[in-house]
Amino acid sequence: MPLLLSVRGKQNVIRRVGGPEDVKKRLEALGFTVGCKITVVSELAGDLIVKVKDSRIALGRELANRIFV
Repeated sequence: MPLLLSVRGKQNVIRRVGGPEDVKKRLEALGFTVGCKITVVSELAGDLIVKVKDSRIALGRELANRIFV
């Protein structure tokens, strides 16, 4: 399922990152890699704050829909 549909506070594992190659590389540079643990911290107007590798990162709706857990 896309990260956007994940329950807030529940830890998930990234199964796949989709989208064009440049988007995949950008997300990988931010730490969104297959097998990595990720937690949705909060949601505001469809945008997410996620915890990945001891960092908190804000993701827009479009990018959150490209990360599958």
